[in-house]
Amino acid sequence: MPIQIDLGSSSPRKAPEAKGLIVGIDLGTTNSLVAYARDGRPEVLKGENGETLLPSVLEIDASGKARQIGQGAKALRGSRPEDVLFSVKRLMGRTLKDISEDARRQIPYELVDDVASHQVKVKVGDRLLSPIEISAQILRALKERAEKALGQKVDRAVITVPAYFDDAQRTATKAAGRIAGLEVLRVFNEPTAAALGYGWSFEKPGTIAVFDLGGGTFDVSILRLEAAVLEVLATSGDTQLGGDDFDAALAEAAWNAFHASGLDLDTLDAAQQRHLRAEILAAAEEAKIRLGDVTTTEIRLGPAWFAGGASADKASFTITREAAEKLWAPLVDRAIERCRSALADAKLAPADLDDVVLVGGSTRLAYVQRRVEDFFGRKPNRTLHPDEAVALGAAVQADVLAGGTTDVVLIDVVPLSLGLETMGGVVEKLIPRNSTIPCGATQTFTTYADNQTGFDLHVLQGERETADACRSLARFTLRGVPPMVAGAARVEISFQVDADGILHVAAHEQMSGVAATIQVKPSYGLTDEEVERMLLESFDHAEEDLAERNLRIERIEADRILAATRAAMEKDARLLDADVEAATRAAMADLERLVAGTDHVAIRHGIEALDRASKPFAERRMNLAVEAAMKGKSIDEVERDLPAHPEVR
Repeated sequence: MPIQIDLGSSSPRKAPEAKGLIVGIDLGTTNSLVAYARDGRPEVLKGENGETLLPSVLEIDASGKARQIGQGAKALRGSRPEDVLFSVKRLMGRTLKDISEDARRQIPYELVDDVASHQVKVKVGDRLLSPIEISAQILRALKERAEKALGQKVDRAVITVPAYFDDAQRTATKAAGRIAGLEVLRVFNEPTAAALGYGWSFEKPGTIAVFDLGGGTFDVSILRLEAAVLEVLATSGDTQLGGDDFDAALAEAAWNAFHASGLDLDTLDAAQQRHLRAEILAAAEEAKIRLGDVTTTEIRLGPAWFAGGASADKASFTITREAAEKLWAPLVDRAIERCRSALADAKLAPADLDDVVLVGGSTRLAYVQRRVEDFFGRKPNRTLHPDEAVALGAAVQADVLAGGTTDVVLIDVVPLSLGLETMGGVVEKLIPRNSTIPCGATQTFTTYADNQTGFDLHVLQGERETADACRSLARFTLRGVPPMVAGAARVEISFQVDADGILHVAAHEQMSGVAATIQVKPSYGLTDEEVERMLLESFDHAEEDLAERNLRIERIEADRILAATRAAMEKDARLLDADVEAATRAAMADLERLVAGTDHVAIRHGIEALDRASKPFAERRMNLAVEAAMKGKSIDEVERDLPAHPEVR
């Protein structure tokens, strides 16, 4: 609690409250955990009944508060879809348009777009609850669990997030922690936390892949463990891939089967359909778990859905393990493709790895384990509890921050490139993906037009060469730049990515001293397709992106030279010979025609042709300027006036 000082009062200062303990929290889509490093050894803290997992499910009352959180609320998922909330982590930092139609269909509670806050909210009765508020209640329950288990106040935490969570989602997670009464010292990438937990337990050096498939998200990280140094070489992932999607695939197949069997589902109103889908989705999750032990199982509807004497066989959907695995195959394909990308970024082959570690509850599926083994060519390591590994690593990091474990060095990375939009919509990347964090970069930019008094800065994230193909993070303006000729102003732009992976941008005009800063906190999240697009399309469209970038750059240069030539001809027409003027105007007309085309090489040749045609005119203007500058001056004076470090543009 901050100390308030009243300078007009003589009352004694209030002593600062003693700091509480720091815990590590895995805020999961399906389950959440809290861990603490006791005497230097991380352990997951248990609830009153000895359970380590807290299902991330809440039963919400009319006031927006949780009646119960965890297993009791989870048991009501199928029967109380309006006020039982689950998988809320997938909504963090997102708007309604970011959530696909397929995903919305599987969410039984009502979602609405809150225009004022630029985020999706959950409608419960007459109240609108943000994912931040809902997540805060889960975090508060974990805080209370920790305080009961440890017998001390807990007021600080390291909270894990998927490696591919963007700035909006990370900021939302920190906000949820603050609402829960926790100072969030670090938001920590889940696969890195899992590797830290793994490294702490086994202390075995080498290069490993962490395959982290949880309830709502997937991450893969390639890491090198050397003594007490944990270095992330590359990371990749999908923020919309997890156990929820495996459940949804079974639920959709069951829904279609019930419809095909003759049950009239189309006559159900929206509320009834939400109820039915919630029941099927809960049954699908149970069926997925059963298929780990049996080869065939059923998803059945309750008797309330049998109107008009429909036979019971119409409300029973039988599925085999083999059929389920065919439904799951496209989902695992997506994960394997991300593994392939991460290995390529790390410049490694599967055979170069010393181990492959499975993390996340969804890696319990035998089908996932087989596919991972097939791709990496080795049996994956399952010695660490898949649900607990991330929380254990978060506890180790919390202990580091508390000053306990001091011999662990962590080197994490930026998952996607960060840059600025320049003239023509071209992206100038300042921090490339897989740069180690914290990190920074600085670059100097100049003005394009005469008398330009401001810079509009557009911060972007992604791998494509043009701004419209990347994701917009933020926009801000640097104002108050003194009017100068084009190219005279110099603005230094600095990017800094902190240990939480959050970007800070600063702009400074060097001549005037005008400055502006911004912490990038976008109010929206990645869509289902954007993460895949940012990386996969960067490879698929590499050649055409480069061609488009070159075309835009050459067009900008051509426009600049045409404008400068026109201005010079108008100002110093007396210096133009008829032949030179004719040749210059012909070259200008040819260049204008080429600019309208799409051949950047032809535009470059057109620029060179205009330069040759106008060269005699340019030389006369230069000679005249030099003569005027030297008039009445000695050689010594001319040499003294020459700049010591002329800038070459």
